[in-house]
Amino acid sequence: MNLQDKELYMKDVAKIANLPYAWDILKGKKLAISGGTGMIGSFLVDVLMYRNLELKQNTDIYIFGRDKYKAFDRFGEYAKSVYFNFVKQDVNEPIEGICEGTKITQMDYIIHGASNTHPLAYSSDPIGTISANIIGTKNLLDWAVGVNCGRFVFLSTVEIYGENKGDVDTFDESYLGYIDSNTLRAGYPESKRCGEALCQAYIKQKGMDIVIPRLSRVYGPTMLASDTKAMSQFIQKGVKKEDIVLKSEGTQEFSYCYVADAVSAIFKILFDGACGEAYNVASDDSDIMLKDLAKIIADYAGKKVVFELPDETERAGYSKATKATLNIDKLKTLGWKSVYPMEKGLVRTIDILR
Repeated sequence: MNLQDKELYMKDVAKIANLPYAWDILKGKKLAISGGTGMIGSFLVDVLMYRNLELKQNTDIYIFGRDKYKAFDRFGEYAKSVYFNFVKQDVNEPIEGICEGTKITQMDYIIHGASNTHPLAYSSDPIGTISANIIGTKNLLDWAVGVNCGRFVFLSTVEIYGENKGDVDTFDESYLGYIDSNTLRAGYPESKRCGEALCQAYIKQKGMDIVIPRLSRVYGPTMLASDTKAMSQFIQKGVKKEDIVLKSEGTQEFSYCYVADAVSAIFKILFDGACGEAYNVASDDSDIMLKDLAKIIADYAGKKVVFELPDETERAGYSKATKATLNIDKLKTLGWKSVYPMEKGLVRTIDILR
């Protein structure tokens, strides 16, 4: 899907691209993104290319991926720009950093977003899930050292907090929840925890400058058709004007983030975050129970919520957390604020995808 042709989507991109941030830091620099065709990575690319083409920022963007055609299909006309560069690379392999036959010897900024991020992938490819978050992260960190990276951004997740032990209402960055590591589903949060630990090790031992956005459950029009998260499934049903299928009682309460807000937070942390620090990322007014979220979408689509039991494969990939809401005060101390509350973000996503 070429989202650049959708006016409502490009308004979101322009809004983020014109925020009063320290964008000049990126002027004339090189920035690499792993996972550049994913939900978050593709929005990052759209914002950077908007700034290149409309605001003369002149940042060379390097998209790491395994499929060149997928990247060129997603980014359309951008791919013809001198600022758009594709690097064929599986992050689970040692990073060669070859772009159009030329070895990359210097990279100013790296954003690592390559990861399995939905339940079916966790249950069907648990080894790949763990590998991308640990081996892939180490490979990119090693490469970052070799190309004198100025700042590395590791995209982490609310899932590292595990289950709420009942002792707090919301998670701040110091909270340590419970994860049963002897389950298939634990591969994702445990490997993200290990990825964060690797970042701290490289800060200490290699002198790297690293910041860590911990993202809540992100949604938006850049979501992939293959995404099996409950939110993504609800939105796809809403777009098609079908009943929303809820495969639980829906009493789980989570924090969410519209993709434009997530990307604005990532850039804010890139520009102003302190080295070694993690920052929770969620939109304001977006803590909600799953059943209430489903109802918002069903009401907008003119349909109803129906309950259905998950199959064994689906159940294996589901989070066991019943409440995972984030305290975002630390991020706000950087001067960040969200733009899209829950209902606005959901309606906007459905309207764009329709």
